Amino acid sequence: MAPVTGATRLPEAEWRARPGLRRIVRALSADGGAVKIVGGAVRDTLLGLPVTDIDLATPLHPDAVTRRLEAADIKVIPTGIAHGTVTAIASGDHHEITTLRRDVATDGRRATIAFASEWREDAARRDFTINALYADPESGEVDDWFGGLADLDAGCIRFIGDAATRIAEDHLRILRFYRFAARFGKDGLDPASHAAAVAARHSLRSLSRERVADELLKILALPDPRAIVDQMACDGIFAEIVPEVDAGFAAHLDRLIAAEAAAGTAPAPLRRLAALLPADAAIAEQVASRLRLSTRQRKHLAALAAHRGDVARPVRQLAYGVGTDAARDIHLLAGDGPATVASLDGWDVPVLPLKGGDIIARGVSAGPEIARLLRAVEAAWVAEDFPDAARVRALLDQMIGRTSD
Repeated sequence: MAPVTGATRLPEAEWRARPGLRRIVRALSADGGAVKIVGGAVRDTLLGLPVTDIDLATPLHPDAVTRRLEAADIKVIPTGIAHGTVTAIASGDHHEITTLRRDVATDGRRATIAFASEWREDAARRDFTINALYADPESGEVDDWFGGLADLDAGCIRFIGDAATRIAEDHLRILRFYRFAARFGKDGLDPASHAAAVAARHSLRSLSRERVADELLKILALPDPRAIVDQMACDGIFAEIVPEVDAGFAAHLDRLIAAEAAAGTAPAPLRRLAALLPADAAIAEQVASRLRLSTRQRKHLAALAAHRGDVARPVRQLAYGVGTDAARDIHLLAGDGPATVASLDGWDVPVLPLKGGDIIARGVSAGPEIARLLRAVEAAWVAEDFPDAARVRALLDQMIGRTSD
């Protein structure tokens, strides 16, 4: 089966003229070799979107790819050599180059592959039609075996071939379906793809928690994920991956996204995950542990849950206790105005300009009284919005004077 080819070409784009990419293409195209741009770079260029990763595919086996590139003085790193992938570094640019593949066996979590010689075989193992587009790096001519160009134009996210089979090969494709539908979809979800994703939702439990977390946070990082999050909740997806999602999450997410927009704050997936959960630090810890989030992420999520309603005191006082990032997120979750959030911009949590030795120097004997005075001065200093060292000394003198009296 020949691809639909020739009718569509990539528009001119800055990345197509990069010297590093051109060097790689020359090395792999010489003497009967072949190489094409594949996947996201083709898709996003056709949509007029920024391109970050430029991946290439070739019928050449990894050893041949390596020999050719090294002969052209291009550094090669065997980043995924077992799956036919190397990373080439040329003129400062990094590009993944993968040998054409076909699946030999899959279990929903990983695939055993064999190298292929036909472009269509490689395209057939990809997930969605819009991700199975290949482009000639010189002419820009696009190859399309499965109707990806039409689906891209229609905003239809559709699995290649049988949707249930594609999902059985890799269960993470369920979450990818929702993410790609949110990014590129128009006019609802493809019925067959949607039905297959819902039917297979229980298989999400078999995936590593790290893969689930990565995909979920990518969904929440989208400019406005509310519609797809609602759909995922209705479809029972969260019941499989984050059953702790709060019943009132939709209102919380609405309030947060409105506050982010008003404050001109970039989306933060962890903040949005907090909006989906109850204001309960123990539950936040539980979710963070299951999703294998980092220690920093776990502490942040727990702080947001523990202090969700703690917005009555000044925001800098809150930031002194939980950090500026957490304080900013807590106020955004509460829907506070941009002025409150902006008050933390460029502000670092200060350090109390007072030590125990300063108190001893004023004649107070070492012991529990030192700690009590430090706590009392710190509380007054925070309440006065962190005045300078002279004011702290005055506060200390007042405290000592009261003690003497």
